[in-house]
Order: sequence, then C-alpha cells, then structure tokens
Amino acid sequence: MKHLTALFLLLHAISIQSFSQITDPKATEVWSPEPRVVTPGESTRPPSDAVVLFNGANFNEWISSRDSGAVKWDLNNDGSATVKPGTGDIQTKRSFGDYQLHIEFRTPATVTGEGQNRGNSGIFQQSRYELQVLDSYQSRTYSNGQAGAMYKQSIPLVNACRPPGTWQTYDVLYTAPRFNADSLLIAPGRITVLQNGIVVQLNTEIKGTTEYIGLPKNIAHGKAPLRLQDHNCLVSYRNIWIREL
Repeated sequence: MKHLTALFLLLHAISIQSFSQITDPKATEVWSPEPRVVTPGESTRPPSDAVVLFNGANFNEWISSRDSGAVKWDLNNDGSATVKPGTGDIQTKRSFGDYQLHIEFRTPATVTGEGQNRGNSGIFQQSRYELQVLDSYQSRTYSNGQAGAMYKQSIPLVNACRPPGTWQTYDVLYTAPRFNADSLLIAPGRITVLQNGIVVQLNTEIKGTTEYIGLPKNIAHGKAPLRLQDHNCLVSYRNIWIREL
C-alpha cells in the first residue's frame, strides 16, 4: 500500500510539473467538440430544440392516464387547458429521462377552499415524483405539501406564489434516477425548480415515489411520461415545453 501511495504522489508531482511548463495559452484551448446552436425563444416562445407539449391548440401530445384514451379536460379560448374534475390525470404520449421543463399554471381566481383544497394539482416527473401545484398565496398548509414542494418530501426554499387567478411558471431541471441491472437504485433523481424565476428547489434529491401515506419507494424504471394531476380543482395550464438533456 505504501508503494502505491508513493507511486501516486510521484505521478501527481510529474503531472503538476508538466502543466507548470505550459507557456503557450493556445495549448489549453479546446475547439472540439463545438456546442450546437440553440436559438432562444422570444418572449414566451420555446427554444428551437424544444418539444412543444401544449400550445393551446389541441391535446395531440396527451392521453388520459386512466384509460389511455382522449383527454377530457377543457380546452380554452385563451390558449390554456383546465382540469375537468373527475375525468382523471393526463399524461404525455412520449416518455422522457433527463430534461428541462417549462410549464405555466393558474389556480382559480375565486377561492373556495383552504390548504390542500385550494387550487390543488401536481406535475409528476416520470409519472412518479410530484412537484406540487397549489394556491399557497397567504394560505397555510403543511410545508412539504405547499406549492413548490416535492410533495411530502422536500419543503420549498421560499414561498414564491403569486395571487390566485394569476399565471405562474415552473422551470424545472430534472435528472432521472439510475438503477443497475439488478433493479437497485445506484443514483437518486434530482430536481431544481424555479417558481416565477425564484429558486424553490436546488439540486434536491428525490427520495422515491410520491406517496400520500407512507414512505417513498424506489422501483426500477426507464423513461416515462410527464403526468398532470386531476385533484378536483379548476387549475389551468398553458405553454408547456420540454428539452431532453
């Protein structure tokens, strides 16, 4: 072991000496590979390489989570879609792994409930891990269940909610969990979330599946759809796009 340690120190010293002898700044310039060009979207438009999941025109990218049939949520004239209570969750036809997600939501302007009954919905990463959607503007509930929380797992860093009836945004960076050939978790999923431009989750470890009762579970899976929740509240969504990473 001592010999290996000595060899490592010697190689490390040689490496440092070699780099210290570099005098040409061009020797440390990297020209290849060259990053591909992605054109940013103007205003609320998605970037050039995004998959547009919902632009207000139709539900072509979505199916019912209940029966894989047509979406029964309401399509509105303002380019949004609203949960139709009792019709069930909806999910994307496509499956995703790691991604950047942009999604806009609006809780009802008329407040009819409190806590978890006030503008409740959710965005399930890979159909399993819920980013809570809720009207938490001047409304108290359990901290790991408010807007911006990874439901029942991670409390948001701050409450960044706008008033009810106002459009809000989630921008998500999501890294899917990794499982080995024996279906064992080898790297947990992680998520960063900006709500209305404010960081509410920062490289947060996802502990497992979202459970209303009990502890999270880690069951091996691959790419999976994005799912939006019907929680019997008239929550609306618009301008949803995703970039696979």
